[in-house]
Amino acid sequence: MTVRYPVLLDLADRDCLVVGGGVVAERKVRGLLVVDARVTIIAPTATDELALLAARGELRWERRTYRADVVEPRALGVDRWWFAVTATDDPGLNASIASDAARTGVWANDASAPDGGAAALPAVDRRGHLTLTASTGGAHPGAATWLRDLASGAIGPEHLTALDLVDEVRAESDSDSRPDWRQAVDSGMLDLIREGHVAAAKERLKACLSSSSD
Repeated sequence: MTVRYPVLLDLADRDCLVVGGGVVAERKVRGLLVVDARVTIIAPTATDELALLAARGELRWERRTYRADVVEPRALGVDRWWFAVTATDDPGLNASIASDAARTGVWANDASAPDGGAAALPAVDRRGHLTLTASTGGAHPGAATWLRDLASGAIGPEHLTALDLVDEVRAESDSDSRPDWRQAVDSGMLDLIREGHVAAAKERLKACLSSSSD
């Protein structure tokens, strides 16, 4: 099993390529649009949803089969591809596209490879400031979803509110110090949030920030 280095990418307003127009490609496109990527798909045909997104101008659709030149910089009028997804119904073609991308220095996710290829996409849960991911190294995508849901179930609305408060307190503070998270949790901050005393929880967090900067 290959040991992977986990990373979160900022793809907002950056050009991403998806090769394929089926239901798998549609799912990958949705994930990219959620993070405000600029998406181009290459496919002779596409699902109704992808066609609708293209008609709305939410993505660009190049209606043709894949050629290796599209992964070259400026091949389709872009400066560079920041990320690529190979999602055709031909595993051999997907692997070839991923290889083409690698030769040009573009990280690519191979949707038909059990491990996702060079850039695996984990099961994701996004809520507010939280991005929770789970990956099983290609053991089974369903297992990754199961583990994500288990972890997600342990994180309640009080935890998300606590993250919001951390963001607020840090923005309001002149100090570069970070609050002692464990101290804040142990101080009963989460209990205050659960009881609806969010303002008091914020003051408790501020006290923890003050004590950590002493």
